[in-house]
Amino acid sequence: MAELEGRVLGLDLGDVRIGVAISDPERRLAVPLGTVHTGAPADLRAIASLVREHDVTAVVVGLPLRMSGGSGTRAAHATRFASALGSVLEVPVILQDERLSSVEADRALRDAGAGGRARRGAIDRSAATIILQAWLDGRSHR
Repeated sequence: MAELEGRVLGLDLGDVRIGVAISDPERRLAVPLGTVHTGAPADLRAIASLVREHDVTAVVVGLPLRMSGGSGTRAAHATRFASALGSVLEVPVILQDERLSSVEADRALRDAGAGGRARRGAIDRSAATIILQAWLDGRSHR
């Protein structure tokens, strides 16, 4: 089966915000796009709007597994969210292991000199970018 091409949206599910990143059409590079406030069904509608607006052909949702690889309540929430999103979109919704993506994003922003308040909003976008880039990189080795 041939792989789809085109932009991919990456999502990092937070308690207050969903970080959003997007790839280039060639699926090589992920960049931050913004955030969406959590709360169904408005968050699903906002993401569906982004999918249409940017001609997205797939969505990658971060799956926060435990360090052991097991699932917890946050992973179950991500799985339910991905399923709900898949029911309103006409593009594939894919789960991607995101262990430590938020920690990595926070460290990079702190190293770049971002202050506490600015860093909080940027962590979600940066974590989404890290999740999406990991998925893109994993596919490029196939």
